[in-house]
Amino acid sequence: MEMGLCPAKDGIPLWREKKLKRPIMVQAPMSGVSDEAFRLMLLKYGAPDAFWTEFVSVDGLFSRGKDYCLGVLKHSNKLKPIVAQFFGSVPENFEKAAKMAKELGFDGIDINMGCPDRNIGKTGAGADLIKNPKLAVEIIRATKRGAGKIPVSVKTRIGYKKNEIKEWISVILKEKPAVLTVHFRTKEQMYAPPANWELAKEIIKIRDKISSETLIFGNGDVVSLAQAEELAKKYNLDGIMVGRALLGNPWFFYGKEPDLKERLSAIVEHAKIFNNLYNKKSWDRLKKHFHSYAKNFRGSKELRESLMKTKNVEDVKKVIVDFLSNLC
Repeated sequence: MEMGLCPAKDGIPLWREKKLKRPIMVQAPMSGVSDEAFRLMLLKYGAPDAFWTEFVSVDGLFSRGKDYCLGVLKHSNKLKPIVAQFFGSVPENFEKAAKMAKELGFDGIDINMGCPDRNIGKTGAGADLIKNPKLAVEIIRATKRGAGKIPVSVKTRIGYKKNEIKEWISVILKEKPAVLTVHFRTKEQMYAPPANWELAKEIIKIRDKISSETLIFGNGDVVSLAQAEELAKKYNLDGIMVGRALLGNPWFFYGKEPDLKERLSAIVEHAKIFNNLYNKKSWDRLKKHFHSYAKNFRGSKELRESLMKTKNVEDVKKVIVDFLSNLC
């Protein structure tokens, strides 16, 4: 049977019943980044063990913004297993969103309880749920009701302003999520280094006492596959979730360092995939990826500047061809 988050028994992935190589390596949900084109690039050059969507508002799914949200959730059957991540603060909407995710063919549902964005926090969602454990529990239970047998997981942080592992993580684990992914920073730390990976040991101890079947994934500042494997081994983690290190680096999960020709070819390939999926108005979203691909080699600054001016795939091809001819 192919590895995945589904099928499940009582909401727990069957990972523990199969001889799988640990640690499990997964792609993080990143708003405005981990769209379908991004995931297909990973599939082509270095697929993780599981994919995540960008996070989607459960409120938006049942509002005039429904079409946009459904667009974010759209995914290829090639991308398996794939987890839908939701955020919000209304339990009833989480239940409905979970039912929808089940109908859309997702293999798992993840609840965002870690986003530090102020606008998300103003609605009581994301990392602000750390201050409202009662609501967090209601949301997990509502999501499970809607999900049925599909595994429900949670992604969160170590606390709001300080380390609150003992109080906060215990609350989540008592609800027995299939997976708990912990970004080893507080909400107030945002993404400022360093991530506090040493706290993983305490979380593992709490997990073993409260919910031994829950898998614990670590997240924060992972820059290479070798480092990810080292961190998992050092702290006895079940898996590692990788985020920003994947930008401009679809080879990450293969542990490969591409040569210049491969890197330039990937820029064109990413542009083609994106062009086939989205309309022309979305083109500028692709440019953050161009910026990430074109770094740390001779002429990369000039290449970035040229790529930022492109408007379509043909422009990208021309920029790459011109760049290569100037190198000769």
